[in-house]
Amino acid sequence: MSRCKLLTGNGIRSFSTLSESLGAGKGETLLFVCPHDDDANVGAGMTIAQAAAEGFDVHILITSDGGMGYCDLAQKDTISEIRKKETIDSYKILGLPECNVHYLDFPDGQLYNYIGRRAAQAGDPELCGMTGLQNHFTYWIRQLSPARIFTPASTDLHPDHQAVYKDLLISIYHASGDIWPELGKPCALPVMYEYPIYVALDGNPELMLEGDEELFKKKLDSVAAYVSQKQIAATVEAVRKAGAVEFSRNLNFAIYDPNVYKKLFA
Repeated sequence: MSRCKLLTGNGIRSFSTLSESLGAGKGETLLFVCPHDDDANVGAGMTIAQAAAEGFDVHILITSDGGMGYCDLAQKDTISEIRKKETIDSYKILGLPECNVHYLDFPDGQLYNYIGRRAAQAGDPELCGMTGLQNHFTYWIRQLSPARIFTPASTDLHPDHQAVYKDLLISIYHASGDIWPELGKPCALPVMYEYPIYVALDGNPELMLEGDEELFKKKLDSVAAYVSQKQIAATVEAVRKAGAVEFSRNLNFAIYDPNVYKKLFA
């Protein structure tokens, strides 16, 4: 049986379900925003599978097209399509239908070139005549209106990861307001979580998911579905050795309120 532990100011609390540990309502929408298709599987595969099993509406938003992930010259021109098939197979193992996996198709390895929002030009990923990470993130957050968003930690060294993290946070702010109405109606601010993949968190996690043998096997099998991605072999082996545990942290993302600081000087 899987279980969750929450690190609080009053010690550690244990829960038998993920929904209880998150304080989540029934059927909430969870959105996992990934720089690359295999990031969420490696860092949060058990969390995804457990959430799906508990009845959450889990969606995956994949930012890049995976075009730089070839490990065989014979796959250089076809790796994006190869990875998309592997992605569908991978998330199916975790319990997600194909329709819950969404692609933005920004060029892999070039996400810093798409920070912000601007008029789309020929060859750019386009929504409503515009391109840029903030444009697409704002659109999808409004369309899905997730109660919670999970993304790889800000400490990850890959420039694509850093670009996604930075523009995702401001896009959450955009999505909750009236700016760019062509991208959809404003939605409530979601709760924001980050999880480690290749580099430790900048601070301690708050949530630990301890998976049972069945849940851990789902994660390992989902990562193994990326047959083309030979470069992550060392990461997969590290995951295997660490065992059936995953960690995440609530960023306590909120719009600035001066009253919070006024209390400190009362």
